[in-house]
Amino acid sequence: MNNTLNVSISVEKTVNLIYEEVVNCSITGELLDKYEINSLDNKKCIVMVFDKHYYRAGNRLTLTVIIDSLEDVTRVHYISGGGGKGLFNFDGGASESFANIVPEVLKEYII
Repeated sequence: MNNTLNVSISVEKTVNLIYEEVVNCSITGELLDKYEINSLDNKKCIVMVFDKHYYRAGNRLTLTVIIDSLEDVTRVHYISGGGGKGLFNFDGGASESFANIVPEVLKEYII
């Protein structure tokens, strides 16, 4: 699974779109933490960690999203986890479903 995207919109707009989908369009989604680093040349990197309850997994999952403007485009890297049960970490596809929120909400901006 390729979990790094380049998008044609700003870091701020990217952050807002993902936040809106995970938190405001969900009953159980919440932002656990957001960390921002700004450089002297106006480039930035934002790390957001979300969590959301998935009935399919029987617990809460996390989604970590890193958005940066360190190159000429806005880059988005994302990973979900924490939904496994038992020895084999089976979550019924819930982690993949949570991670797929990112490319789905950004699909019209992917370059």
